[in-house]
Amino acid sequence: MSTLALGLWQRDEHGMGRSVVLSALVHIVLAAVLILGVRWQVRAPDIVEVDLVATPPPPVVEAPKPLPKVEPAPEVKPPPPRVEKPQIVIPDKPKPKPKPEAKPKHDPNFDKRLKEQVAMEQKALDQQQQERELRELIAKQQADAARQAAAARDKALNEYIARIQASIRRNIPESALEGIPGNPAALVDVVQLPTGDVISVRIRKSSGYPRYDEAIERAILKASPLPLPPSREMFERELKLTFRPLDK
Repeated sequence: MSTLALGLWQRDEHGMGRSVVLSALVHIVLAAVLILGVRWQVRAPDIVEVDLVATPPPPVVEAPKPLPKVEPAPEVKPPPPRVEKPQIVIPDKPKPKPKPEAKPKHDPNFDKRLKEQVAMEQKALDQQQQERELRELIAKQQADAARQAAAARDKALNEYIARIQASIRRNIPESALEGIPGNPAALVDVVQLPTGDVISVRIRKSSGYPRYDEAIERAILKASPLPLPPSREMFERELKLTFRPLDK
């Protein structure tokens, strides 16, 4: 078939015969390959029987352990002999003798100056004591004088108030005192002028008997002008008077 194809190739070198021959050869080769491959796959494989015999494993042989390394004992050298140093005894230095204390020189004028200084200090203390006693005496005298003046003023003021109350009581009728048990107090606020003329009267605390309270108000207005104090310094614009039925 190769010879035929070659002849045709040579005969028709420039014609269509060469192409046809090449195509036919390619198809024939492909058909042969396919046929051989199918036959190879269809053929049953040969059966091979194998007897499996378990082979025991070889015995494990342990490697020999290395012997411990024994180090040689260090050589102990004896210590060198100790050479003691000779002790040198240093003699103690003689202690210096204490110097005698220098005695202060006696000043013949020292005692005199000391006595003068003590005398001056004592004199100053005595003077301070005298001044303190004098101040205390003056303060006591002033306090006594103030107390005496206050007592005299209080006495004169009480006498002044008593004269006002007496002038008012003379204007309270006896009928206003009838039927009042006990001795109840009535407190009255009175405002007056420096001339003694009464400006206002107010019952601050009632006696509990209106008839008696009204009689006091009328008596105060009737007694105006009220008695004047012995001195201008004792005058008080606002008076607080107390009245009781049994007071005289």
